[in-house]
Amino acid sequence: MKILGIESSCDETAAAVVENGKRLLSNVVATSMDLHAQYGGVVPEIAARSHIESIVPVIKQAVEQAKCTWKDIDGIAVTYGAGLGGSLLVGVLTARSLAITEKKPLYAINHVEGHVYANFLTETTLPDYVLPAQQPTFPLLALIVSGGHSQLVLFRNHFDYTLLGQTHDDAIGEAFDKVAKILGLPYPGGPSVGKKALEGDPHTFTFPKAKMPGKYDFSFSGLKTAVLRAAQNATGHDHTLPSKELPALLNEAQKANIAASFQRTAIETVVDKAVLAYEEFSPASVVIAGGVAASPELRRQLSERLPLGIAYTDPKLCTDNGAMIATLGCFKAQLGQPAADPYSLDIKPNLSM
Repeated sequence: MKILGIESSCDETAAAVVENGKRLLSNVVATSMDLHAQYGGVVPEIAARSHIESIVPVIKQAVEQAKCTWKDIDGIAVTYGAGLGGSLLVGVLTARSLAITEKKPLYAINHVEGHVYANFLTETTLPDYVLPAQQPTFPLLALIVSGGHSQLVLFRNHFDYTLLGQTHDDAIGEAFDKVAKILGLPYPGGPSVGKKALEGDPHTFTFPKAKMPGKYDFSFSGLKTAVLRAAQNATGHDHTLPSKELPALLNEAQKANIAASFQRTAIETVVDKAVLAYEEFSPASVVIAGGVAASPELRRQLSERLPLGIAYTDPKLCTDNGAMIATLGCFKAQLGQPAADPYSLDIKPNLSM
């Protein structure tokens, strides 16, 4: 069973071929990150145009890298939500066209759910990938943390899950991006804040953790505001100082200490809830998924606080990629989930789990 996965929900145009839900045969990603960096975030129109330019070459390269022809491909999986409407449209329309012309079944994939399935990849001959030795077992607790999502999900089996909690405002990755902007660090904020945090003391500032009515829900807007006020105070100004002036007024030590203290608190916020859920539900395995899952600080904190070993996937498979989409597509095909109609599949930008 070989499935081609296509992912275009944001600014990465990605395609991959996965065999039997565990073997990574190819993984190709074309990013338009450099185009968005100057704006401090993703510009939807630029992302969509970049997808149009890249998607056919990326798919062709993924099939060739897997040493496959279209006769070898058993199905096509594509992200149809959640994400940017224009970006999703490019991927879905391309997948629909290929499914019709190549006569392949088409599987509609929830982007957020797909992130979890990156952890099911255990084999590859591709260079520079470090994968878990075995697939996670059920029941499975998934902490999904990215620029657009912060969710805690309990999987009883494939396609049988409960959303325990989620963010009520900013996602954790979005909070990292906004703090990076306050400190004058480059986009995307996760890697740049993490790098700057290595120079600082994570206990210089005591930032608040939101208390939410939902046991497993998150909030990061208050933390973001607390960071802004701390930065303003560190420069000797009050809340009236525009945030755009802060990067020039903060010295490097102040930036490092704020970054380190923010990162510690933000990561503790999600780890606290993950530990709480582990104690309540006693899952057989725990996985982390999404772009923030590449964070060394998140991996360190979870490994220290959970009593079971966690097999983290390669950081390259935490950010958006076609491999996670193809993997989930494999399980849909193998377990008899219904295929989508290639003549009518529509995008769902606000799709939730």
